[in-house]
Formats: sequence, structure tokens, C-alpha cells
Amino acid sequence: MQRHQCAPRPNWRQEVERVGLNYHTIDSLPYWTENACWEFTLDEIDRLDDAATTLHKMALQAVEAVVEDRLLPLFGITGLAAELVTESWRRDDSYLYGRFDFAWTGDGEPKMLEYNADTPTSLFESAIVQHHWREAVFPDADQFNSLDEALTDRFAQMLHGLPSADPRRTLHLSCVMPHAEDEGNLRYIEACAQDAGFKTSLIAVSDIGWDKDRHQFVDMQEQPMRRLFKLYPWEWLAQEEFAAHIAAAGMSFIEPAWKMVLSNKALLAQMWEMFPHHPNLLPASFDRSAVAPLAPQGLVRKALLGREGENVTIYDPDGSTVAASGGHYGSEGYVWQARAPLAAAGRGHAVLGVWMVGAKACGLCIREDDGLITKDSSRFVPHFFR
Repeated sequence: MQRHQCAPRPNWRQEVERVGLNYHTIDSLPYWTENACWEFTLDEIDRLDDAATTLHKMALQAVEAVVEDRLLPLFGITGLAAELVTESWRRDDSYLYGRFDFAWTGDGEPKMLEYNADTPTSLFESAIVQHHWREAVFPDADQFNSLDEALTDRFAQMLHGLPSADPRRTLHLSCVMPHAEDEGNLRYIEACAQDAGFKTSLIAVSDIGWDKDRHQFVDMQEQPMRRLFKLYPWEWLAQEEFAAHIAAAGMSFIEPAWKMVLSNKALLAQMWEMFPHHPNLLPASFDRSAVAPLAPQGLVRKALLGREGENVTIYDPDGSTVAASGGHYGSEGYVWQARAPLAAAGRGHAVLGVWMVGAKACGLCIREDDGLITKDSSRFVPHFFR
């Protein structure tokens, strides 16, 4: 696992725009970055694959325990949201994808930082943009990247057995609009769904309507919506005015409501309680004093619903603050996690993201930041392996 300095393609902006990445620069700084890249061995890729595959199975066991042991209040999931999670899990609602974030330097075992399993982004960059980069720059190398095929196959499984006239063969896809990054990810997912055989329609979250006479959600053409891919967090959705209609509307969601458990940082404490000292887990608890003796490198406090690096505080072993981020979260509670070393990345640090489609690990993305906390603006750096 090595980081290399690279010469960017002279026309790299035009090249990434050509394949559809129009948000390659954020606040005048490159988000997509190809003046560096990461090289892995096949053995290292296999270790990341194995870690993610194992952790995904463990995470599903954790959801089962949380739902059936009535632990949802510990996650801040109550009322209507708890009902939606429970019903969705017991129906075995199908799911599409997620992304594990790991701390790993190449030594020891990859350590799970969190599981972004409801609304993970950087998918388009991972599946398409870095694929084209590798073909242009390292054509004889390989890449941990079968996302395109895996997503199309997963969508095809959702269509299996449905008659040609079944309304569930139409997939609506939604996010907040306008939003360049979310819309870029949404259009890529739409393309995969189309390749699998879905008819598709894009709609802004704010344009979804409720037909009180038909008791159905409808699009801008008053057509009923039977299946929705939403790049919009469940915890936000459950607070919307129309959320009370979800259970009776006959619309299935990708991702399903039970993903609220996986996208919540309380999952870290639940998995540590169920699988203590697992080599891919970091000690975690709602109780700081329970984690501190197991955290020789310090502690990290994370808001349960924190997104994009918001409301994270990192502490040294002596309790002094090393780094902290503000944000809109924290009132819902916090979880404490042992600190793990991040891979050094030039002047900063790197977090490794392993993509899951269904239960299969099928991709890798690397985000770098000058600081210790990965944010929405953290740089995307491509990879290859030999």
C-alpha cells in the first residue's frame, strides 16, 4: 500500500468532464485529484474485501438484534421511524448498496470507522471516473472496481419475476435539486437501473406529491410512484409532513427504512457489544469510560446522525482535543470510539472506503484531507493494484 506522486493528465478537467464529472473542483480547489494515486497489492485488496464482507454480515446481525430486542431508542429511532424500520426489516425489504470507511495503514487489520449504508456518495467517481483514469494512466494495472456490473446485476435481481406491465418496473429516483454531486450520483445509479431493464424518472424530493384520493405518492405528471430510489437520508424523510403516509402508500424504497440502523453511529457500539475484540472493529460505546481503557491512541466522539464529518471530536490519550468539527448534529447523542491511525497522505491523511453492493464487496475509493476529519470536500484520489 503505497502513495505515489503522479503527473496529472494535461487535460484532466476536460477528461473527467467528458465522462460526466462536473463537480471536480470545490471552492477553487480540486476535489478529483490525480497528482497522487495509491498502489495496492492483490493481497491488500483481498484483505479489504474480506474485512468488508465479514463486517457486512455482522452489521446485518446487529440490525436483527436492534429490531427484535427493541433497542431502536438507543439509536434515537422512535415513533413512526421505529415502526418503519421494524416493518421494513421484518418484510426483508431489498437493498442496493453501502460503503464501509476504514482506517488502515497496510499493517495489521483494517479498522471500521463507520458504515455509510443509506445515502453514500462518491459512487460515480469510484465506478466510472477512476476507471477511465486507470485505463488512461495505468492501462496494464487492475483496480478494485466491479461496481458497474454489480449495480446492474443487483437492479436486475429486483426486477426478476415481475410481469412486463408491473408498475414496480418503473423506478423514480430523487434527491435535493439542484445539487451537482447528488445529481451526478443519481444519474449514474439511474443508468445502472436502465441497463438492468427499469424504466426510470428523476424527480426532486420537493416535487413528490401525495394524492389523498388514491392514497399514493405521485410524480409531477400525477403518475403513481411504486418504487423510489432516494438519495435523501431516512432520518430527514421520517420528519417530513408526508412521512405518515409512507406505511400505507404501497411504495418501496431503495434504500429501505431498516438502513436507518446501519447509517447511525450507534451501530458502532452495538457491533462492539455483540462482537467484542473482533480484529476489524474498534472499541465503541455510549460510555466514554468504557472505551478509554481500550484506546491507547485516544478517543473519537461522533454524533449519532453526523454526516460528512460534522460534529466529530478527536482526543489524545491525555484527553486534549486534537481536532474538532462543528455542524448541525449532536442533540441526538454521541458514541465514543477508539482512535486508530490513518494512512499518511502527503501533508494529510487518507480514509479507505470499500463499496458493498448487496452482500458483495466490489469497489474502493480513497478520500484524503489535510486534517484528521474527512469532510464532503475531502479530495478523491484514484487507485490501482498489481
